[in-house]
Amino acid sequence: MTRGIRNRRLLLGSLLMALLATAVPRPTFAESGFKPIPTQFIAALAAPMATSGTGAEAWGLWTLDPGPRGVRLRNYEALVAAGGTAPANWSFDAGDWWLEEHGLIMEAPTLGLPPGRYLVTGNRAAQAVLTVAPKDASGAQAWSLSGGATVYDVTHLRCRSARYRPNAAGKACTPAAVPAEFFPVAPGDAMPPVANCSKVDYAVLFIIGIEG
Repeated sequence: MTRGIRNRRLLLGSLLMALLATAVPRPTFAESGFKPIPTQFIAALAAPMATSGTGAEAWGLWTLDPGPRGVRLRNYEALVAAGGTAPANWSFDAGDWWLEEHGLIMEAPTLGLPPGRYLVTGNRAAQAVLTVAPKDASGAQAWSLSGGATVYDVTHLRCRSARYRPNAAGKACTPAAVPAEFFPVAPGDAMPPVANCSKVDYAVLFIIGIEG
């Protein structure tokens, strides 16, 4: 009897592990010459169905996950009172600020991607190699995805990010005006408009490997 119970438990455990293995896509490094890295995050500005283009100089890069380092909208006044310095020690810019899908004010990413080849994914199904060219004479950076992958294919739909800046002189563009009822933003939906602000929505891609 004891042996039978133990065998059934072992079988159930094996089945559970098999189900988990098929349910959760795992990173693969089929591309030779790539090495895994702790996940980094790209804020990409491109048409969802694009496979290549220019403008990577306007894309952003977070080398650390900006979500846990963010400040909740309800704590915006405390952020102002702290001189714009967040608990994670980044500085808030009232004239150029970022927001994510749960209503967290984020630190701004570093704009412009270093030239190179990156293994990217949306943590759904597809992975692709993102190639970013050096800046040309005009300062523009070309980019392309391998294997016919589109930006949508490698976008993490659950992550949303948008950049807000004032759209009229003398009018305040502030997180205090963000409508709280919009959060959390549904996967794939646009971030909410904010009074007196221009808004640019960015796709979020995960970097899971780099060449070298």
